[in-house]
Amino acid sequence: MLLDGITARRVPTDRLTVNVLELPDRDGDPVVFLHGNVSSSLFWQTTMLNLPLHLRPIAVDLRGFGDTDPEPVDATRGLSDYADDVLALFSALGIDAAHLVGWSMGGGVAMRVLRDRPTAVRTLTLVNPVSPFGFGATKGVDGELTDAGGVGSGAGGANPEFVRRLAEGDTSADSPFSPRQILRNFYVKPMFEPEHTEIYVASMLSTRTGDDHYPGDATACESWPGAGPGTRGVLNAMAPHHFRIDDLHSVSPKPPVLWVRGADDQIVSDTSMFDLAYLGALGAIPGWPGEETHPPQPMVAQTRAVLDRYSAEGGTYEEVVIADCGHSPHLEKPLEFAAALEAVLTKG
Repeated sequence: MLLDGITARRVPTDRLTVNVLELPDRDGDPVVFLHGNVSSSLFWQTTMLNLPLHLRPIAVDLRGFGDTDPEPVDATRGLSDYADDVLALFSALGIDAAHLVGWSMGGGVAMRVLRDRPTAVRTLTLVNPVSPFGFGATKGVDGELTDAGGVGSGAGGANPEFVRRLAEGDTSADSPFSPRQILRNFYVKPMFEPEHTEIYVASMLSTRTGDDHYPGDATACESWPGAGPGTRGVLNAMAPHHFRIDDLHSVSPKPPVLWVRGADDQIVSDTSMFDLAYLGALGAIPGWPGEETHPPQPMVAQTRAVLDRYSAEGGTYEEVVIADCGHSPHLEKPLEFAAALEAVLTKG
């Protein structure tokens, strides 16, 4: 599943053994790539090959994905298990600071790394990132919780048919809930067919499933929509009462930030097809309490608000919106994405 020129190796750290993809004989400034949920480092290969020769690309498999050790995820730490793993990898590779690129959930991990150790980040690139206030169950640009326990977010919102097909290694296209069809209909803008679809489907199927991984454990509750997050696994780690970065402006130093997003993203959006509140507003989930208490999460607006404050407190950021593009600009518009990425890398 590796493209020509890409190599893989497993790197022992003081936390776990991490699988990374690299280009041999590159010893320049490190650019570290973090993938999104239900994927792996394999999604970054084309981007790695497009980088200038003076840069050293390193794509990481997060725990429970790809060939990295499937250590359990403590969701009560938000995305900190992943962020701590990344910093442990830096130490194992002798990296003091790197350009950090995070896609989707990986964007949240990257923000956590910056928040915890700003000196380790030369530039930060966020690609269709999860909101700094997590996924689901918040309202307004300040990420106010719609429920103190995060009801309406986390593993309780996972589609059981998708989870089943993921666990069974389904490669078919015979259901809208198959990983292949989720890739075609949501990871990218529909009708776009990625060049390396088979690699990406295999990457998705490398996701470990269960209570400690994807989607995590769920709790039943009386409040709408009837299920809430537990304390373990991937989706619960992005529940807003576990993951929240509302003080990114406080870090020092403040590296340049690039925020790249596809204009037609259906996953991280102010009208996300994976946000239970938005689905309730559409009538797809009965019993929606209404706009006043459970409006759709303004994911993009929340990210912009956090970055605006980062800028107001002395940082800099640029928002690049790529037209006719969904959740994966690095797959759908690789040349436009590469140009934006290379521009910010020169600033760090």
